[in-house]
Amino acid sequence: MRDVIQKMLEAEAEARRIVAAAEAEAERLHADARQQGQQLADKVRAETRAEADAIIEQACREAQHERQNRLDQASTSIEAEIQLDETSRAAVVEGVVRCVCGRS
Repeated sequence: MRDVIQKMLEAEAEARRIVAAAEAEAERLHADARQQGQQLADKVRAETRAEADAIIEQACREAQHERQNRLDQASTSIEAEIQLDETSRAAVVEGVVRCVCGRS
């Protein structure tokens, strides 16, 4: 009878060791999974940030290009509207000189 009780106590002790080892393994696996999840989230954040930066940079380049095109178009339009022939230009210059010099 004593042998049976001893065997039961040993079996219970072995079961506790197995349960403790399983709990430790489960905790290790949980910690590894948490760490891998954090690493993946960090990687995705970095990739997303890099993509956003590239999109912003491209948009800035396009906006600058559009701005330059509009300035060129406005300049061409203004130059076309202000074109004066030589006679008109001479008359305007003469009028300005008379005004500045006080002659009527």
